[in-house]
Amino acid sequence: MMLTCYRTRRRIGAYLDDALGDRASSKAAAHIAGCTRCHAELVTLRRLSAMLRETSPSVVLPDWTGFWEGVRRGIEVPAVVEVRTRPRWHPRLVAGTAAALVVGASVILWQFPRSPLTTQASAAISVNSANTSHPRGTVMVYSPPEKDLAVVWVFAEDD
Repeated sequence: MMLTCYRTRRRIGAYLDDALGDRASSKAAAHIAGCTRCHAELVTLRRLSAMLRETSPSVVLPDWTGFWEGVRRGIEVPAVVEVRTRPRWHPRLVAGTAAALVVGASVILWQFPRSPLTTQASAAISVNSANTSHPRGTVMVYSPPEKDLAVVWVFAEDD
């Protein structure tokens, strides 16, 4: 008897909604008629259902009649989807572009005229080195050719 009560109480909601089949519904009705505990639960659920209907506003449910047909059509006829992908970078393309940029920059920089100050200064000054009698000494002479000027530097290490 206990197992029958358990099964019936699990199905009382479906029994109230007329969602059980004929055979299961007649079994539940026969048990509820003879069992006071299951009958009390049925009465409680009916009162609760009535109170909910009274207090809740009437809700207009959407029309779902064409829903599954639309799902079926969507599955049968796949939509054409345009997929945009990012451009793919190939290592050869990147290396070739970098090499072309380096060559182009080199040609452009080679064509620029050199500054006259830098050219004259580097060509005009002569640097000479001379040996001395001192074993750890060095003499360096800087002289520009257009002027009668010489700068002599003497380096020596003292012990």
